[in-house]
Amino acid sequence: MQNAPNRTTIAERYCTVIAQIQRAAVAAQRNPNTISLLAVSKTKPMSAITELYAAGQRHFGENYVQEGVKKIQQLSHLTDVIWHFIGPLQSNKSKDVAEHFSWIHSIDRDKLIRRLNEQRPANMPPLQCLIQVNIDDETSKAGVQLAEVPKLAKYINEADNLTLRGIMAIPEAKATPEEKAASFQLLNNAMRELQANYASVDTLSLGMSDDLNAAIAHGSTMVRIGTALFGKR
Repeated sequence: MQNAPNRTTIAERYCTVIAQIQRAAVAAQRNPNTISLLAVSKTKPMSAITELYAAGQRHFGENYVQEGVKKIQQLSHLTDVIWHFIGPLQSNKSKDVAEHFSWIHSIDRDKLIRRLNEQRPANMPPLQCLIQVNIDDETSKAGVQLAEVPKLAKYINEADNLTLRGIMAIPEAKATPEEKAASFQLLNNAMRELQANYASVDTLSLGMSDDLNAAIAHGSTMVRIGTALFGKR
């Protein structure tokens, strides 16, 4: 009878990812403390989230409004968890995001900015906002062109219940390493331009399990990791 294969735990994978982030930061001559890990917990059960929480993770990202709100409500006893909405958002679902999440990564139109600002409860801190950039002009992805970023940044900055934090992007999955590096650099440049105009800007949400190292080398301050933490979906 064969022994069962060894299976790494979520806590072990968490330690591995943290170590990878630290090595990538050192290789890029950056301070590892300037890079945050966002655990992409979409479709994952509550038990997996609580296991990762116990290991030390506090930032979690959800792609689907209904699923995310349910998790936020059922895990409300974990009072120091910070919930990020990272998926495309339909305007008719903006109220749920405004009322439950701390961050949104997918701002891509002024109508959404107006709705989120109006719907953010007065007793909650401002909603932390990232502008999603469609850096590789993919028709299947949401996001704006780089040229539209300054306009949306201005709208967010003028909204009382929102805080502009920076940029998010999902580069083309099939791009070569050289193509990805070029896209990453454009995003880094756009981030620096925003920082020159807005003191609140400090976040470039860029990089996932398969391109974490390159993203950090090009200035990412927040990597969105799902598979490397939770396993294949």
